[in-house]
Amino acid sequence: MTDVFDNVSNWLFKGWESIGRVLFVGVLAYAGLLLFLRISGKRTLSKMNAFDLVVTVALGSTLSTIIVSRQTGVADGLMALALLIGLQYSVAWLSVRWPWFRRGIKSEPALLFHQGTYLHGALRRERVTPDEILSAMRQSGAANPADVSAVVLETDGSFTVISGSLSADMPSLQNVTRPSQANRNQIK
Repeated sequence: MTDVFDNVSNWLFKGWESIGRVLFVGVLAYAGLLLFLRISGKRTLSKMNAFDLVVTVALGSTLSTIIVSRQTGVADGLMALALLIGLQYSVAWLSVRWPWFRRGIKSEPALLFHQGTYLHGALRRERVTPDEILSAMRQSGAANPADVSAVVLETDGSFTVISGSLSADMPSLQNVTRPSQANRNQIK
């Protein structure tokens, strides 16, 4: 019976040495991460696409592992953080310089709703429901779908709701994937 209580107390409190390690390593790892982020620039933590989101989550997971895992040394953990940030920086750098690389890494924004019409083919392809479009409209403050010109699923998974009238060439939608005219006629 005392073994059970000893195990439970060990699960709850491993000792002051363990807490001291977490404090010491946590401060070092956090300071290292802040330094790396400052050096690498604002783009490192942006969530402009799925790759950026994965890197942000991986940084948090790595920081956590450095702090709580006794098997991971501070130098190893900081190297892992530097590797993730370096890879993210490299992908962003290559994406800016080579359009073919950018197309391979990043998805295109997709038009899901246009001038009062749900684009059902695009909704199916992007796995979005009309209810989610209505929710995005409400969140943007649109009271009536008739007041919305377009809803775009952005590369980071967020919705952009464009209210008001758009001109014929729709400059804000120039890089957005739109259904072809034949598909558009089938939707209506």
